[in-house]
Amino acid sequence: MVLKKADLEREGRGKSKQSPGEESYPSSSPIWFVESDDPNLTSVLERLEDIKKSNTLLLQQLKRLICDLCRLYNLPQHPDVEMLDQPLPAGQNGTTEEVTSEEEEEEDMGEDIEDLDHYDMKEEEPVDGKKSEDEGIEKENLAILEKIRKNQRQDHLNGAVSGSVQASDRLMKELRDIYRSQSYKTGIYSVELVNDSLYEWHVKLLKVDPDSPLHSDLQVLKEKEGVEYILLNFSFKDNFPFDPPFVRVVSPVLTGGYVLGGGALCMELLTKQGWSSAYSIESVIMQINATLVKGKARVQFGANKNQYNLARAQQSYKSLVQIHEKNGWYTPPKEDG
Repeated sequence: MVLKKADLEREGRGKSKQSPGEESYPSSSPIWFVESDDPNLTSVLERLEDIKKSNTLLLQQLKRLICDLCRLYNLPQHPDVEMLDQPLPAGQNGTTEEVTSEEEEEEDMGEDIEDLDHYDMKEEEPVDGKKSEDEGIEKENLAILEKIRKNQRQDHLNGAVSGSVQASDRLMKELRDIYRSQSYKTGIYSVELVNDSLYEWHVKLLKVDPDSPLHSDLQVLKEKEGVEYILLNFSFKDNFPFDPPFVRVVSPVLTGGYVLGGGALCMELLTKQGWSSAYSIESVIMQINATLVKGKARVQFGANKNQYNLARAQQSYKSLVQIHEKNGWYTPPKEDG
């Protein structure tokens, strides 16, 4: 990523609409993430938390980020980086203040008019906006989304709101994206809300690698019990997507495949340490599918089905996190995938 000085100056004046922080900036700190397992990069981001909050917090963080990355990769640092979090000289501010004040008023008025126009457009064309949002989604799934919206409105009127606005909005987006995806439409997996709750999903893995022993086991399971899928339970907290979902296997009982006692999954991806708010739920589902096959999961025929339950899964997950926080995670050689 290349940072241009002009981009940073726009960010400092609050004109950019692509800040990595939330809308409540600067009262809330920006949230940064990196899509890499490199501990050096993680530590670079962790050091950003040491910077005290101020009106120039974002610029200070950018300055620290650039400096640390330059040191990490032995790159020359541009002299202008040191000026990132510095206010403009007083003379420079004074010479433009009077000239621009009238222009700023006109600009603000123009922005207000734009906002009104935007609002009018939304009022005049709600069908088009809804069409683009729901494009590519089957009717039965649109009905599910509409039911969720109605339930949310009713809960709000009854004062029985569950979850958070942030989590609900993101989960609705995830659900829409899944309903549009080819993996979902071609039957690799399915999704069902538990008791119409947006915060608890049942995900069925309907197709696994056809060359895997797990696929053969599922064919046998179909003959014996009429079931040919792996049932997963996803539960989400109010602070999703900043915390990962809790995922466990419900059935059938498996051996191998990184499945722990109670059905919990041994995957760094599903811990705070390995999670990123940028991950989509579909990518998580597909990664679990691949991990079960890679870990040589097998169906344990004749096993006690009651051994998989929420309490045991949570205890296994808690132990897993404690062990790996102490000892770290094992990264397999590249030839192992």
